[in-house]
Amino acid sequence: MRALRSRRVVTPQGERAATVIVDGERITAIEPYEIAIESTQVEDLGSLALLPGLVDTHVHLNEPGRTEWEGFASATAAAAAGGVTTLVDMPLNCVPATTSVHALRTKHRAAQGKLHVDCGFYGGVVPGNADALEPLIDAGVLGFKAFLIDSGVDELPRAEARDLRTALPHLARRGVPLLAHCELEGDAPPVDDPRSYAQYVRSRPRAWEESAIALLIALAEESGARVHVVHLADADALGAIASAKARGTAITAETCPHYLGFAAEEIPDGDPRFKCAPPIRERDCREGLWRGLKEGIVDLVVSDHSPCTPALKRMREGDLARAWGGIAGLQLGLCATYTEAIARGATLADVVRWMAETPARFVGLSRKGRIEVGMDADLVAFDPSASFKVERRAILHRHDLTPWEGRAMRGRVVATWLRGERVYDARVAEWSFSRVRGQVVTSG
Repeated sequence: MRALRSRRVVTPQGERAATVIVDGERITAIEPYEIAIESTQVEDLGSLALLPGLVDTHVHLNEPGRTEWEGFASATAAAAAGGVTTLVDMPLNCVPATTSVHALRTKHRAAQGKLHVDCGFYGGVVPGNADALEPLIDAGVLGFKAFLIDSGVDELPRAEARDLRTALPHLARRGVPLLAHCELEGDAPPVDDPRSYAQYVRSRPRAWEESAIALLIALAEESGARVHVVHLADADALGAIASAKARGTAITAETCPHYLGFAAEEIPDGDPRFKCAPPIRERDCREGLWRGLKEGIVDLVVSDHSPCTPALKRMREGDLARAWGGIAGLQLGLCATYTEAIARGATLADVVRWMAETPARFVGLSRKGRIEVGMDADLVAFDPSASFKVERRAILHRHDLTPWEGRAMRGRVVATWLRGERVYDARVAEWSFSRVRGQVVTSG
């Protein structure tokens, strides 16, 4: 047995001074801070906060097939350094896309011996694969992703409304969510300057998100299935989501640290590090998303970590039209979100709820995301008073290209434990990730 003692243990009931007892892989007791413990290794964290490991339910790991973009080993090391102890991998950007049990097994084999944190997987909904969905659920996927617009890769074509109407009864019967990239392509002004960020934003207007979300809500209400809006950027869509929730529609929504931390007016032209889809929108959307989180309309915060090779970002040309659209930020999500949250009167407990407890519940990982007796001992020592500036040399993603470079942040991940074993420690010089302890996780 071992014990971790902190004056700021963040539990679902709030912060309190406590001693967390770990036996093997599980939390077996939560005792008063001052309790005397014999024959047990005790680590006193003092004023460092003790958090549950974060659960990032939107990550593109890209292996196999595009491992030069990212991979299981590099991404899970970055996750551990960022306080994330469980990832859920999206079905695209890897080859083959996870649209069949065979493809899922291929991904499982690729992950063997490379996971520094636990990892689950989604399947994909594409035209013609409805019969593969329930076998994928039986094989352990935690949900399904669909694109209502071109995904950017040939392996996961967009799903039309008719495809979703065929798929959703299978998902409703099994109680797993459909995660939808909500943009429906429509009218937009032409782009005559591919370096202009303002023109890029206008090329994917808010109306595209709103029309897609309206369709998703209608499909959910027809089928009774659970649906989820991924990477919400448009705060104008919050009213429709809130109204659907009030009617009892099984809809949830997520947003990302880059939508909560950046604003279009502040993004320089010719810097494709900031390109993603939907685009980072104006300040009113950023602040509206924060209101949506505080009011419970937006349920969770995830990274949507979607890196690529530097060449595909086209930094030299600054061409936003041709650059790959994706933000690299898995390692920085906790600190980025905490920095902006405390500036707006939210608390560390709020951040934990948005980034650990609710994501775990969303994908049915019942032993993750909370510091409670019986839970996996996935824990993070976090220094809320620390501050730092993001430097590329500290990034553990496969590529260190990130829009967060140079950004001042609050908080610091000091150490991370996965099921009771330390998998990262910032206090140890040249920390080694030689311990490969992560497992594939399924719901339950």
